[in-house]
Amino acid sequence: MWFGLGIWSKVALAVTLVFFIVFFNVYQGVREVSPTLLDNARMLGARKRQLLRHVYLPSATSWVFSSLHTSVGLAFVGAVVGEYLGSASGVGYLILQAEGTFDVNTVFAGIVVLTAFALVLDYIVGIGEKRLMKWQPKSGETEKQ
Repeated sequence: MWFGLGIWSKVALAVTLVFFIVFFNVYQGVREVSPTLLDNARMLGARKRQLLRHVYLPSATSWVFSSLHTSVGLAFVGAVVGEYLGSASGVGYLILQAEGTFDVNTVFAGIVVLTAFALVLDYIVGIGEKRLMKWQPKSGETEKQ
């Protein structure tokens, strides 16, 4: 209601959905840092900034990407639902109008476009994850014992 029926209401809905999911996952990732690891880093002389860069951020990064895989699709669906419920343009509005006239082909075309876009967004998050998390073994690789 505060943002009206324009694009900003959909952006606000998507940002809100993503923010809370990512925030609580980052919080959990920081809480999951091993106290032994923190004690060892402090014993080696790590300052707060070094702890943040070398211990906390790598620990939280996997949680961030885990939540992004979920929340990017959720935010996208939330924006489309926002268009569906109150908008004068967009894919959600197109699907709503097609439903009203029993135009099944347009409804399925809208759903296919939304699915393809969500898959592209997830792929982009996956690329970012691979670039930022180089320390993890690639899929299919096993660590030598």
